Amino acid sequence: MAKFVQPAVAVVPGHAPISAARSAAFAILERVAGSSAHSDDLLHGPGMSALSQADRNLAMTLVLGVLRWQIALDALVQPLLQRPDPLALPVAIAIRMGTFQLLHLDRIPAHAALSESVELVRAAGHGHAAGMVNAILRKITRLPPSRVPLVETTHALASRLSHPLWMVERWQKNYGRSSAVAICTADQQEPPQGELFADEAAFAMDDGSRLVAELAAAAQPGARRIWDCCAAPGGKTLVLAERHPEAELLATDVNPRRLQHLAERLKLGAPKVRTLLADAMQLPDSEGLFDLILCDVPCSGTGTLSRNPEIKERLQPAELGRQAVRQREILAVALARLAPGGRLIYSTCSLEPEENEDVVAAVMAGLSKGSGVEWESLEPALERLNLQKNDGLMKNGCLRTLPGVFSGDGFFAAAFFRAKSA
Repeated sequence: MAKFVQPAVAVVPGHAPISAARSAAFAILERVAGSSAHSDDLLHGPGMSALSQADRNLAMTLVLGVLRWQIALDALVQPLLQRPDPLALPVAIAIRMGTFQLLHLDRIPAHAALSESVELVRAAGHGHAAGMVNAILRKITRLPPSRVPLVETTHALASRLSHPLWMVERWQKNYGRSSAVAICTADQQEPPQGELFADEAAFAMDDGSRLVAELAAAAQPGARRIWDCCAAPGGKTLVLAERHPEAELLATDVNPRRLQHLAERLKLGAPKVRTLLADAMQLPDSEGLFDLILCDVPCSGTGTLSRNPEIKERLQPAELGRQAVRQREILAVALARLAPGGRLIYSTCSLEPEENEDVVAAVMAGLSKGSGVEWESLEPALERLNLQKNDGLMKNGCLRTLPGVFSGDGFFAAAFFRAKSA
């Protein structure tokens, strides 16, 4: 996690002052680009707490805006460079920050966006590039307003809405052109506020994540033993605890830091929930069987790009297969913990079939005939939530939400049932 602490205004000897918000944003963007750090962690880290509320808001806008639009920003700047050589990372980040402000933040004066981008480059030890940065950003100010063409190739769409071409191509293939456009458009906007549930503020969750938790709770009325096997950050655990107040609920996670945050969150909202640091595949035998299991597995996260935009730069197609191997393993082990008469909900925040339908099909094909486990439709659980009129939520008995088409993030969920012994 970032350890920087910014003063009200960063002052570098021999240079003009740089606002605290831009200094903080620059440091976070450098960290995200140069490591595996996540923007969400850094934006809620100790460095940001030293800023005023106004500076925190601007820093967050700059970080998430640059990350969301990075592909489009780079494509716009590339023809303006005199040489095709890759830019030093600090120089590239300063140009992205300046370009984003000039194109997307109407309330930022152009001179402030331009001058402070130049000063960021100088302060980072790349004073020799200051003139180039100044020249490029001045060219940006003279560009005509962009327009959406009536006819647009997939490549042009991906560039305009700042997504990797391979992502847009597969979404267009899997969901159709209009849905692919809706997904990309939604990814470029602030995450939507909850709209589907009237009491959203009670859980402070995205609609998609909340819907998965509510479906899980509704799938097994009267559940007595519940296991949330990949529980952090804990929003779904809180829903399960609220809907099943008399149940014994175990929440596990493999990451110590995330589990600690989960435990702290549960102390406020669900103090009876028991937490345990454990890999879902290595739960102690002494924990026994459960009649409701939520298996919300780690995934690529392509359904959450509006709030996790760096995924677009980091994810590669080959990663989907590697993720799927781990997901199949977790699901198979979790199913072995399902008591007779119990139900398991498998879910991801991925839009990719390899992590969703293909995982379900592969695990079902690998079960023995005597396992008693069957796939079942989630439509009855959806009906219990009085959401059956929401067209498009179900596809072949599984939940499928798409950003831009649905009010929240993109999620997939499928249900399994273990028959009672004869």
